[in-house]
Parts: sequence; structure tokens; C-alpha cells
Amino acid sequence: MTLLTLTAVNANVHSVHLPDGLHVGNLKRIGAVWKFKAVGYDALGAVEPGGGPLTDRHNTEFAAPDALAVSTGLGAAKKTEK
Repeated sequence: MTLLTLTAVNANVHSVHLPDGLHVGNLKRIGAVWKFKAVGYDALGAVEPGGGPLTDRHNTEFAAPDALAVSTGLGAAKKTEK
């Protein structure tokens, strides 16, 4: 399984990265729920909210910012093993 990396930005946001360092989204606390917010980048490097390789997992909910739970919940292994 591919384990995603979570990096705390502040108390309510963690950036989510693939093992190669690619930023694929953010985990944001909204009330008591953590939601994955997918991001991608266009050819010029501009952010595309809701885009990227995990776009189909945008708004997936989690109980806590746990790398294993997020990796499993987002199906990261399926997305990166091509």
C-alpha cells in the first residue's frame, strides 16, 4: 500500500502528499469532521481546486488526520500503482 504523508499547516489543516512529494490535497477540519479537499495543478502550475489524481475522492470524510486511515480511505494505493 502507498502511504500518503500528512503535514500540519495549522490546527485545522494538513497538506496531503504522495510518497514522491506531489501535493494532492488538504485535509481540513470542518466542525468535528476532517474532509479531504483534492487539488491538482495545470500546466503552468496554477492550483486546480478539486482536481488532481484524487479528484474522485474530494470531500471524503475522516475522524482524524491519520496517515494510514487517510491513505486507506482515499484508495491511494490504487491511484499510484500504474
